[in-house]
Amino acid sequence: MEFGKRQDPKRRVIGITGVVIFHILLVYGLVNGLARKAIELLPPPIETKILDEVKTDEEPPPPPPPPKLDVPPPPFIPPPEISIASAPAPKNAITSSTKPAPPAPPKPAGVSKAPVVKAKLCREPDYPAVSERLGETGTVLLQLLVDVDGKVSDSKIQASSGFERLDKAAQQALSRCKFEPGTVNGAPAPAWAQLKYTFRKQK
Repeated sequence: MEFGKRQDPKRRVIGITGVVIFHILLVYGLVNGLARKAIELLPPPIETKILDEVKTDEEPPPPPPPPKLDVPPPPFIPPPEISIASAPAPKNAITSSTKPAPPAPPKPAGVSKAPVVKAKLCREPDYPAVSERLGETGTVLLQLLVDVDGKVSDSKIQASSGFERLDKAAQQALSRCKFEPGTVNGAPAPAWAQLKYTFRKQK
């Protein structure tokens, strides 16, 4: 290589011209072809739309009817038996009853009049101290067999008071009562009578 020699000006001009032409062609190609292809390679924009909810005028179907259940009939409950008791006597009292009770011994045939107690000759039973202290109360119904002389020859407890002490006290006292004897065809005859005694608390 030789130093100090000057380059040929023509060759220099040709090189510069070639470079300018190359740049012009490159710019032209980018503007017309490459740029369009680059744009075409890009994906198209995605279009989005907001869709309104479709409302139908149809009413929702009605709910199904409730199932029918076979309800058993209510059990039959018989009405309670209500017995109306008569007003109690103000104090312990002896009550005579001529209505025969079913378990009572049968009356002799031909009895036309039942015995009647003589209240003045009948002593009231003593209230047992233990029963009074324990608050025992109740009614005793006695069956008394009255002889022709008006005295009691036999006695039975037809209905208890619920307390043995009260039953025995009433039986012992009322068996000593005096009666007008029953009669058959107008003549005195043995017959059964009923006496009822109620034990109540003394105020």
